[in-house]
Amino acid sequence: MPTSDDKERKRQEMRTRTRRFALAVINLCSSLPRSMASQVLGRQALRSGTSVGAHYREACRAKSRADFVSKIEGALQELDETIYWLELVEDVYGEKKATTQKLMSEANELVSIFVSVARIVKAKTSA
Repeated sequence: MPTSDDKERKRQEMRTRTRRFALAVINLCSSLPRSMASQVLGRQALRSGTSVGAHYREACRAKSRADFVSKIEGALQELDETIYWLELVEDVYGEKKATTQKLMSEANELVSIFVSVARIVKAKTSA
């Protein structure tokens, strides 16, 4: 059984990880050319990519398990949207492929973690 210290350490690790993800998205978007297309793609990726950590932090302050799951599911929606925008950035700016692939890999790992966490909490709620 995890202790409260273990839970807090894991929360802090995820806060750091989602913040690093947001910073990487910010750096990618800042490196895009100054065209209309890149401005639209960058703005969308920036909005969704930086929202993941905000949703996670909200989940950490949830008032109930249902509220927690709702916030985690919000983070999942933002991750899925971010992956979409990153795919488009990669399609338009092939030279950014290494960066977009790394970001999409991290986004998919975060999706897996959040899905697992949501399932565990939902199972505890229905038990």
